[in-house]
Amino acid sequence: MHDSNQPLDTPDTPDASAHPAIASPYAFPPFTAFAHAAADYAIDAWQRSVLFADVMRERGNQYETHLNERTPNVLDFSVELIVDGRTLPRPVNYGLVRIVAPADLQAHHDPVEEHDPGRLRPFVVFDPRAGHGPGIGGFKRDSEIGAALRAGHPCYFVGFLPNPVPGQTVEDVMRAEAAFLEKVIELHPGSPGKPAVIGNCQAGWQILMTAAMRPDLFGPIIVAGAPVSYWAGWRGKNPMRYSGGMLGGSWLTALTGDLGGGRFDGAWLVQNFENLNPANTLWQKNYNLYARIDTEAPRYLGFEKYWGGHVFLNAVEMQYIVDNLFVGNRLSGGDIVLSDGVRLDLRNIRSPIVVFCSYGDNITPPPQALGWITDLYHDDAELFGHKQTIVYATHDNIGHLGIFVSSSTGRKEHREFVSNIDLIDLLPSGLYEAQMGAKTEATPHAELVEGDHVLSISPRSIEDVRAIVQPDDESDRRFATAAYVSNLNLGLYRGFVQPWVRLCGTPWGAELASRLHPLRVPYEAWSDRHPLASGVAQAAERVKETREPAAVDNPFWQMQNAVSDSIVTSLNLYRDARDAAVEQIFETVYGSPWLQALAGLAPQHGSAHAPSHDVNARHVPVAIEQQRLRETMSKGGLVEASIRALLFVRRTHGVADERRFNQARAMLGTLSDQGVLSFKQVIREQAELLRLDADAALDALPGMLAGTAPAEIHQAARHIDKLSTTLPLDDNERADLARVLTIFESASKTKKAPPDKVRQKV
Repeated sequence: MHDSNQPLDTPDTPDASAHPAIASPYAFPPFTAFAHAAADYAIDAWQRSVLFADVMRERGNQYETHLNERTPNVLDFSVELIVDGRTLPRPVNYGLVRIVAPADLQAHHDPVEEHDPGRLRPFVVFDPRAGHGPGIGGFKRDSEIGAALRAGHPCYFVGFLPNPVPGQTVEDVMRAEAAFLEKVIELHPGSPGKPAVIGNCQAGWQILMTAAMRPDLFGPIIVAGAPVSYWAGWRGKNPMRYSGGMLGGSWLTALTGDLGGGRFDGAWLVQNFENLNPANTLWQKNYNLYARIDTEAPRYLGFEKYWGGHVFLNAVEMQYIVDNLFVGNRLSGGDIVLSDGVRLDLRNIRSPIVVFCSYGDNITPPPQALGWITDLYHDDAELFGHKQTIVYATHDNIGHLGIFVSSSTGRKEHREFVSNIDLIDLLPSGLYEAQMGAKTEATPHAELVEGDHVLSISPRSIEDVRAIVQPDDESDRRFATAAYVSNLNLGLYRGFVQPWVRLCGTPWGAELASRLHPLRVPYEAWSDRHPLASGVAQAAERVKETREPAAVDNPFWQMQNAVSDSIVTSLNLYRDARDAAVEQIFETVYGSPWLQALAGLAPQHGSAHAPSHDVNARHVPVAIEQQRLRETMSKGGLVEASIRALLFVRRTHGVADERRFNQARAMLGTLSDQGVLSFKQVIREQAELLRLDADAALDALPGMLAGTAPAEIHQAARHIDKLSTTLPLDDNERADLARVLTIFESASKTKKAPPDKVRQKV
């Protein structure tokens, strides 16, 4: 289901040539050796069982201690409370804390301008409230928080308490998030840009909603493993999206909230994740602990601290989420309207949006992470018209939690995103793909690269994303029909059943139901409170002193692994058959023409999920914008001309490489005393001018350079030449570079008119 909970590799099977006694599964060793192997395995199995039971006991103790903490979380960092969300005008159970950088993660740079914490933008990490407790974004040192601290950025974290404030809503949480960002901006008046924001999973779509409501508060936004287009997915691969339709819609959410006394138990959300991979849930996770009991316990207990920390949501919050997102899929269509009349249109976001997803994620597959782009934009012209910048990055195989938990992504993707956040913020409007390559001794200009990987960002088109998402109009119609049935069933429940359920419900019944949840019982049932626990603990201590693990070539140990593999295979076959049946039932029921007709969809053809409002309503008409750009074609000086020249040379490929960016940072410092981020609007406008009419933009360069001293033009030309040739150029780019340098050379010579000609003109 996700890499932090995936089975670890079992010990390699020994080479048959090294162990002739087990060269063939039918060639048993002599009886004496066989008896010794059986005895060794029996001792080992007994000891592993005792140690396994003891780890389970520790898990129960850890669970109880964790839940009794005042602010339970799994952060690996010390924090200082900045804003308690319970004190806001619309109180929520969220809070803003400042991360205290430990000595080993403080930036090891000289205190020059570009690495001065006072001159670096702050990062704010929002944790997902999807059934588990907070802290997963800082679960390890190699994490999103660790990457920000290592790069020298001030870092903040937004977490939450296990119980919601009575009456709080999703909209209240959004306004609290806006208040937190206002506070961070207030604390960093010298920051070169607005805070960079990271949202994981549920927190990803939550901050996108907040950014659509208050785009003025956000710097670059990184959403990791965040579902935004909930109907999207690949046929035969993403069964979780069918859950709402198979349950008849959101009426069951309302029933669960009513039985919980107005609260929705997050353990039910975790149960949905567990059901995705029954082999891991029912067998592999615990078997891996048993098989590697001597080394696996710390990792297992560390993860279980998070995985078992179930929290609650208000029933009204969960109902809003299911109706508008999971079943209704209204966010990517721009159909959600707040209580004050503000429409949440993701096209209103002015900050660059970085979408990080993985092909190995079965909770938020790439179609759900990227599908909102094809939902909102039919072609590249619409994206350019809204001046939105979107960067996406995909991973080949990492699981859902691994996207923001795995040490490998913390050391690679997140470090690259963080260390190049200024580069991302400077990108012109458009769609891009980020890729990370390993830095080696053969990497050109490796001295310009921070870390072990090189980030390159390449232009992409809406068609490139459409090839990943593979939108299906017929599938959208089936999901739209399921949403109609959901609303119908919810109305019936509220009208005829809900009053009776609420009348019969009691607080003690809701508490009992939460304690008896199938996911909580294993934690609650086995801990030091159990009468047999002390005996197991003492036995485990004796076992540790006399531990005798069986050899890896023990035939009984190999037989055990073979049995485990067969169990996993069987459960995987069951999962595949179940998922195929679910998909078939969903498609048959909600693809029925008569049911689609009742939903008001037949006999229409085409997508059932196009944006409900005018796609051009949120940006300036094309003709007016083009006229404005033509009027500014000749405006600007040396800085604008230099940036235009650089963009012109790279316009055909347009790859933004961190090596060129680091060189450009130095160049811009020589051309102006302003910080690099002050050039953001200049870069975006010059890119738009080149996109409108590249030849006219280049022809305007002599006029832009007319008021500049020859020495400064020469210096700028040298920088352009150096920056352009940092990486190899193709023939067209070399010709364009020569054309640009000729213009700069000619502009500098016009400043050297002979004195007699000057007097003659006078």
